[in-house]
Amino acid sequence: MDAQNFFNDGFLLDQISWNSMISGYLRCGSIEDAKTLFYSMPEKDVVSWSAMISGYAQHERFSEAVDLFHEMQLHGIRPDVTALVSVISACTHLAALDLGKWVHAYISKNKIQVNIILGTTLIDMYMKCGCVENALEVFYAMEQKGVSTCNALILGLAMNGLIEKSLHMFADMKKSGTVPNEITFMGVLGACRHMGLVDEGRHYFSSMTLEHKIEPNVKHYGCMVDLLGRAGLLKEAEELIESMPMAPDVATWGALLGACRKHQNNEMGERVGRKLIQLQPDHDGFHVLLSNIYASKGNWGDVLEIRGIMAQHGVVKTPGCSMIEANGIVHEFLAGDMTHPHKNDIEHMLDVVAEKLKIEGYAPTTSEVSLDIDEEEKESALFRHSEKLAVAFGLIIIAPPTPIRIMKNLRICNDCHIVMKLISKAFDREIVVRDRHRFHHFKCGSCSCMDFW
Repeated sequence: MDAQNFFNDGFLLDQISWNSMISGYLRCGSIEDAKTLFYSMPEKDVVSWSAMISGYAQHERFSEAVDLFHEMQLHGIRPDVTALVSVISACTHLAALDLGKWVHAYISKNKIQVNIILGTTLIDMYMKCGCVENALEVFYAMEQKGVSTCNALILGLAMNGLIEKSLHMFADMKKSGTVPNEITFMGVLGACRHMGLVDEGRHYFSSMTLEHKIEPNVKHYGCMVDLLGRAGLLKEAEELIESMPMAPDVATWGALLGACRKHQNNEMGERVGRKLIQLQPDHDGFHVLLSNIYASKGNWGDVLEIRGIMAQHGVVKTPGCSMIEANGIVHEFLAGDMTHPHKNDIEHMLDVVAEKLKIEGYAPTTSEVSLDIDEEEKESALFRHSEKLAVAFGLIIIAPPTPIRIMKNLRICNDCHIVMKLISKAFDREIVVRDRHRFHHFKCGSCSCMDFW
């Protein structure tokens, strides 16, 4: 007889038993069973609410975590640190900055102690929403800081393009006596990668073993391969892969493939791409990158071959998806999707944007479209990328001087990057885009990444 049967037979009906059963279901991934049990409880305490909110967040059901937190507030239950950490984490993944700020204000208003875990989660949320100053305020207000707190700041500063500050924070961390760990060096190497600091990256990489007695793992090697590849040192990057003391993972080879695409080394790119497809035939990104390499050469037969391989293995290209928060509501846009309730207004704004971009001298980068179609169709497809739809909506609904903040699931393409710079100039707006790799802060026609991403 399992634990549920005991409940059905009327046993173990005290509060602790209800909560234990819910936690057990959540640990096993049985979210719906936990939810059913939760709403069957005659009385719920803060542990019950926190367990469900935490379970939703841990299983990436972030919207439900936020909804349940709101419900908890309506019931007058004061959240504990577990619930607060979980809902802040959900805000991070949903790019729900307004709600994240509200939770932070709630913490301050109710004089809840910001311990290392809660403070680190707040810093991570602000950094991943592009609010660096807010993150720094939390950091400097914390009475106690751990290595995880410093790591969140180092990684966040690097992600937001503040490379010098990130490396200074690493130096300050060492001076304070906080011992760096493997994650710290992911942030430091990531900072070097985002700005192409090859010599500095080599120095920090070697210092891991020589100074800190930390053996680099496959992710550290992947960072170095990415750093070298972005800088155009493709041969050195490949040699580093071949010298690794462990088997390189697909992410490491993928970094090299991306560099081949960036620097138009089609020969190496084809070789690496074919290898990756064999290693992980169900990964859509590698197929798409290799397909783009063939498309850039006009080898449409090879493009069709790659698409045939994708169809054979049931691989579907991940659609571009961008999210933007306005008035406390997160709106989602998919590439080419014009089903939003404000679609007519968005279409009109896209026309306005197109006219202003012409004045700025914009020429569509149609090489980004790996389809064998005419130029006009390519231009139309380009202008329906998800982040362009999101920024058009942002121009309509978010009044200046509030920045337009967009979160995208994929790397921002060259054409969208150019367009965001031009929009920031033509409309005098600050635009913040968080893509798969980093933040891009667009202002007055330039980007914080200095066109290196």
